Amino acid sequence: MGWFSQRHAVGVGIRPFVSIPAEQRETARFLRDLAGRDPVETHISAVFVGADTVWKLKKAVRLAFLDFTGLPARHRFLLRELEVNRPAAAELYRDVVPVVRRPDGALALGNGQQPRSDAVDWVLRMAPVPTEDFLDAIAVRHGLTPALLDALADTVSAYHQALPPVAGVDSPAAMRAVAQGNAVAARDAGLAEARVQTWLGSECAAIERIAPWLALRAASGFVRRAHGDLHLGNLCLWHGTPVPFDAIEFDEAMATIDLGYDLAFLLMDLDHRVTRDAANRVLNRYVARTGDAALTRGLPVFLSMRAMIRAQVEASRGNRDVAAAYLDRTFAYLAPPAPMVVAIGGLTGTGKSTLARALAPTLGAAPGALVLRSDEIRKRQHGVAPEQRLPESAYSAAASDTVFAELAALLGVVAAGGHGVVADAMFLRPEQRAAVAHAAASAGVPFLGLWLTAPTELLEARLASRTGDASDATIAVLHAAARNDRGGGDWVAIDASDGGRALAQVQQAVQTRFGSHPRREVC
Repeated sequence: MGWFSQRHAVGVGIRPFVSIPAEQRETARFLRDLAGRDPVETHISAVFVGADTVWKLKKAVRLAFLDFTGLPARHRFLLRELEVNRPAAAELYRDVVPVVRRPDGALALGNGQQPRSDAVDWVLRMAPVPTEDFLDAIAVRHGLTPALLDALADTVSAYHQALPPVAGVDSPAAMRAVAQGNAVAARDAGLAEARVQTWLGSECAAIERIAPWLALRAASGFVRRAHGDLHLGNLCLWHGTPVPFDAIEFDEAMATIDLGYDLAFLLMDLDHRVTRDAANRVLNRYVARTGDAALTRGLPVFLSMRAMIRAQVEASRGNRDVAAAYLDRTFAYLAPPAPMVVAIGGLTGTGKSTLARALAPTLGAAPGALVLRSDEIRKRQHGVAPEQRLPESAYSAAASDTVFAELAALLGVVAAGGHGVVADAMFLRPEQRAAVAHAAASAGVPFLGLWLTAPTELLEARLASRTGDASDATIAVLHAAARNDRGGGDWVAIDASDGGRALAQVQQAVQTRFGSHPRREVC
């Protein structure tokens, strides 16, 4: 839970300190005087928010998943909280200090983090963050712009890539244990026994189906000591940049997980509380930065698990309708629609990426199809951000062959794993078009090729106005490509002169090929 604002609190509005253990109430009164206001309370913490400092006191409580009753344990876990959060949020997390008794009997803050016999209690000191700068608050006021969603995905991808792999983790067994624990918590929270048991059986069966893949992921370094609780409420803006905070500190197993499972809490939160488009954009930007397209195979299991966590938490708070909506999600995620592959080709400026981004959230399993864009793959191969320009040497024939080889390979992996794909590239050469069609066929997934066209003068105007895009194409590049344009062969031709009409044509082509309307989900 977040510790910065009252929207994360339980018991707000009740008599101050009623849920703080009796032996800590003197310390709580002292901290309230420092802060100048009553604390924000969760079930395990009391957080005192002052003008320029936040003091976090762990409650002396024992729960099923933690024991903070002893002072040494509270000290140890505060130090661990500081340790696991400072790499990502160094300016938010300051230090751990003791509360000590002065000779006159009054309480005061001491110095140093080492154990000391005169410590009455320990507190974590942090920087305050305005309530409006938390991402869940920004989401409520519809402030999660495309640029902010991209920045959020960039933050999470950089955070994950900086973490060292953890060896020796039995990832399938760990996921089974999480499922069992969630089921127990869900029953304790009052969710219907029959539905919980049905979910548990379905979730465990889904885990068994991907168990070899989970084990391979662990052996390949994708299990790391991550955040563990990476939802919108545990991300904030700091100097305008998204920053994760409040990573799990009290249970190493709960936070030592597949990176796809860590990401899934954020994706599920966006999918349920914002829009599928938002979740899809973050997924695609994350994969564009990390290259971890294979994580899509685990999303049904990962998203369902995260939705069940939300369901039991909301039920425990008495929010029955909200809990029921999350519980419905747990089942929906475990029953994904069949995958399909759509490839969108054409000259630069025809709107391939715009159409791909619009189409992807409507296709296949949550949170929509993965967009594999040649421009983003090229940038990642050169170790730069999508918007950073590359030299001409990055566009040699050999370099382009490498890009298209990776695109086709990733397409096959994602499609075979049961997730939809939108491939976005010019695909000027017949062998490039054949490669993606073959990759889809090898995965046993139906394929649709779309070929966009538009007048040259319109393409020139679009390129002239393009900013902040992964494509480095210029008008000169357009003219050179146009000289080699022999059309899209048997791919479906789409007039891309008007974006809205082009999207309607694309949707009609998808319906004709795959037999269903693309979905538009707004949650």
